[in-house]
Amino acid sequence: MAGSGGSLSRSGLRGREVELEELQAVIASVARTGSGGLALIQGEPGIGKTTLLAEAVSMARAAGFSVGFGKADELHHIVPLSSLAACVLHGDQPLLSGDAFVDLARNHDQRIWLVERLAEAIEARAGSVPVLIGLDDVQWADPLSRFALQQLPTRLRTSPVLWMLAGRPEPASPAEEVVAAATGNLPTITVSVGPLSGVAIDQLTIDTLGAAGDERVRDLLDGAGGNPFLAVEMLVGLRTAQASDEPVPPGLVVGVRARLKSLHPGTLRFLQMGAVLGRSFGFRDAAALSGQPTATSLAALEEAVCAGLLDDDGDHLVFRHDLLRQAVYVDIPPSARKALHREAAHHLVAAGHQPIDAVPHILRGALPGDEEAVALLRRAADDILPVTPGLAADLMTRALELVPSARPLRFAVGEQTIRCLTRAGRNREALSTGDRLLAARPPLEAFSRLQAALGGTLWNMDLAGELRRRAETALAMGGAAPEIGARLAALRALALSRDDDLVVARAAGETALRAATAVGDRDAHVLALSGLGEIAQNAGENAVALERFAALSAIDSAFLPEEIVAHLHMDDFAAGKRLLLQAANDAGAMRQAMMLWAQGQHDLGLGRLDDADADFVTMERLEDEVQVPVQQVNGRVIRSRIALLRGDREAAREHLAAARERLAVKPNPGNTAAVRFLEAVHAEADGDIALAADKIRQVQQIGPFMRWRLLRYWVDCAIRMALRRGEQELAEDLAAQARAHAERNPAVPTATGIAAQALGLVKRDPAMLEHSVELLKTSPRPLARAAASADLGQALLAAGRKREAVAALTHARDTFAECGAHAAAGRVQRHLDVAGDGSRRAATTQRPVQGWEALTASEQKVARLIAQGHTNRLAADLLVVSPHTVNTHLTSVFRKLSINSRVQLANLVMTLPDS
Repeated sequence: MAGSGGSLSRSGLRGREVELEELQAVIASVARTGSGGLALIQGEPGIGKTTLLAEAVSMARAAGFSVGFGKADELHHIVPLSSLAACVLHGDQPLLSGDAFVDLARNHDQRIWLVERLAEAIEARAGSVPVLIGLDDVQWADPLSRFALQQLPTRLRTSPVLWMLAGRPEPASPAEEVVAAATGNLPTITVSVGPLSGVAIDQLTIDTLGAAGDERVRDLLDGAGGNPFLAVEMLVGLRTAQASDEPVPPGLVVGVRARLKSLHPGTLRFLQMGAVLGRSFGFRDAAALSGQPTATSLAALEEAVCAGLLDDDGDHLVFRHDLLRQAVYVDIPPSARKALHREAAHHLVAAGHQPIDAVPHILRGALPGDEEAVALLRRAADDILPVTPGLAADLMTRALELVPSARPLRFAVGEQTIRCLTRAGRNREALSTGDRLLAARPPLEAFSRLQAALGGTLWNMDLAGELRRRAETALAMGGAAPEIGARLAALRALALSRDDDLVVARAAGETALRAATAVGDRDAHVLALSGLGEIAQNAGENAVALERFAALSAIDSAFLPEEIVAHLHMDDFAAGKRLLLQAANDAGAMRQAMMLWAQGQHDLGLGRLDDADADFVTMERLEDEVQVPVQQVNGRVIRSRIALLRGDREAAREHLAAARERLAVKPNPGNTAAVRFLEAVHAEADGDIALAADKIRQVQQIGPFMRWRLLRYWVDCAIRMALRRGEQELAEDLAAQARAHAERNPAVPTATGIAAQALGLVKRDPAMLEHSVELLKTSPRPLARAAASADLGQALLAAGRKREAVAALTHARDTFAECGAHAAAGRVQRHLDVAGDGSRRAATTQRPVQGWEALTASEQKVARLIAQGHTNRLAADLLVVSPHTVNTHLTSVFRKLSINSRVQLANLVMTLPDS
């Protein structure tokens, strides 16, 4: 293609043959393989990135791609999704309608939901035609678009979707973030656009002036440094200057000035107002800001377009290049710029624009004491909090800076700032901000509001003792509004849920609930029920915990995961499944990472180890995406136990290491107990029984409710470790805990069965172990049934009751094997071998690591559905799971099958026998 005629002969592409060939190659690769790709075009301003990107888009369109193309804007870089929206919401065949975003509700984790909706729309289009998503000036992409661009290329890597970005080479830029997130997951290339050669510059001169340049022209162009845009602007300026016989020194601004000098003053004013509004702006906005009649502004527009400074795309006016806008902008005195930005913000809001549209101008033009600017920042922060909490926190931090310390408004603004910082996960910053405001000795009512706002911050930081102290201080001081007093009482009860005296905590929670109900404050009601649910759960009162969490979920569906887990603790897996189905049909309304936690607990309880592992993988990924690690320690602890049950010691050790790393970040008592218990399990597996028993003692010392929440289903394992070490007293203490838990939950078969099992182990009583097996027959937890049967079999074997022992051990082995717990099945099989019953060996062979047989049952189902042409969403609906879980399964499928696209998967599945 290089050196041929056609598109390469156009002046904008002079000297770019090599770069175009690279881009054409990646376009062809995506079309040919059916898998994704990413190309980044990098270079300094004016070097020709936009022209290259536009040509690549044209080549892709000619090759049959469905194209979405957009451009980020410096002055609109904080408007959520403004950058990426142009790529998917506009064009001849929009990937998504604008109405699709209307139902963005104010719920938790909306960023995750939004990215998945975008992925589904793009994936659906890519099912019939390859897709190119192009974004120019990516360095100015808004935070939500940046978030989406970091997730989407990997999420859609198995579909023919090509991401093509153009931007400036800046350290830690959005482009670098996107490439880093995609690297290793899909093919990525970076096309570095450098200065043009002398030959190409000479050709540009002929294109622009109609003849080769003389020595004076060549000297002038040396100042362009091979930058094609600067070269052309200088040449155009030279042409203008030659016509007026005026000298033109080198430099872009001077070159533009040469053209601006001939413009009518009204046109220059119009252009300057446009430069203040941004590269893209509305005609009416610029006319209003310039204070000129519409007719005068229309004449100014026509002259600016004729001068080659502006383009009109039908909806907006656009500077032909951002460097042109900057050249006009820098000619406005700095003090005037600030005033014009402030005036622009006022006009935009008065004209009906959203507050977020005015924010870029507020940030450039507002001065301390500007209460209108503060109000706009507060409204904008409130609007964007669900999808870009980090940006909302930044806006509120700036709003707080604009309020002089002597004004009462500062405390109200500070309260909102604390809430936004906490929602963004910036808890230390929120606490520091709150303490600075409290040091200013606010009025009592403001004092109580600030302490209530800091409640969520302190809870997130695991500072329950400090939360209790502050809540009690604020309540004792008085002066709080009734709803704030109710919230403080509820926060105190929540903090008390971490104390040893749960009787006092429960009384405080009931009092707080009555206060919340009396004043009718929703936030106080949620906090009170949350505290009472925590208290009941910590006390091991499963039925009460379910009652509290069900009431909480009825008020705020974001707490549905807590209700589901509470049902599971009651052994009511049918109700848990029903609520999981409900959540699957309403994916936009839940904390999706926590829903995956609940799904994982459900699958683990039913012995679906493969599915549970995938659930916790997905949960951790979603928490990483929004940078809110809640259950990552517990998730890794469970995954390590699953790996040990399967017999994958290497994976188990990796998960233990990861759990320790995450414990260092969030070292609360619950996480500490979980990691210590896991260390005990690993020590036992390594044959170090002394260390295992020591770790169990450490778990016992952490706290009565923390250890019980952990050992609820694993106490039998801890007792075995204690007995192997000869720690009879420790074993009896653990058994007593199990008995107390069963007494609190007599209607829960798992609780009563494990208590009998614990007592049978401690007493070495086969009859009690037989009773435990009988009780657990109605438990829905197969791993608990298998463990009890294994204990019974060993006890019967030791008592010389071989025939009964073989029956119990065989049942345990087969149940473990059905769950995929091959290592556990293997250990039971060794006892059967000792009993002389090795002839009836069950299949305990582990899956291979590569190929179709390496896939889990769920992975095979997903693979067949995707091979049939279903999207992730359709596959999720058919399997009644989250699309995020389908994505996790699909990632594993492609890795195990060593393929990269859905086309390859379809071809492979076609060769398999029907199933």
